[in-house]
Amino acid sequence: MTASSEPPADLRSCPSAQGDGLLPPELRAWMRLLAATGAVEQRLRSVVKERLDVSHDEFLVLCLLAEQPEGGLRMTRVAELLGRPKTRLTYQIACLQRAGLVTRRSVCGDKRGIEVALTDKARRLLEETSGVLAATVTEALAAFMGPAEREAVRGLLPGLGED
Repeated sequence: MTASSEPPADLRSCPSAQGDGLLPPELRAWMRLLAATGAVEQRLRSVVKERLDVSHDEFLVLCLLAEQPEGGLRMTRVAELLGRPKTRLTYQIACLQRAGLVTRRSVCGDKRGIEVALTDKARRLLEETSGVLAATVTEALAAFMGPAEREAVRGLLPGLGED
């Protein structure tokens, strides 16, 4: 990529990248952000399946649990944070539990409350693959965004390197 302020050539074919439509700048920016997120997710799906042998949605659960300093999270909170229906999350948690990546336990004093947490196996697996996963995110964003956008995102995503 060049250091010019021009967006990558492939962005010119994206209507929201041109800025001459009906959308105000805020919505145009939101559409570009969604497109960039989609590009990252598309690349991550195959890497996550190959390296971790889990679905993309299961990977998101693992990432959320990995950010917890100690213990885990209630399933209702996981569903809320990921914007997933509880029934769908129950299935994903069951798959992760069968794979030995999470544990489930009742919350003390609450018969209905279930807390999920990463296992040591999941922690090791995430540590082993974190470099490849981070590089996948960086490459997807760098291929999709122009220099100005990448500079703005660098403030939000530590480690998003220079061109």
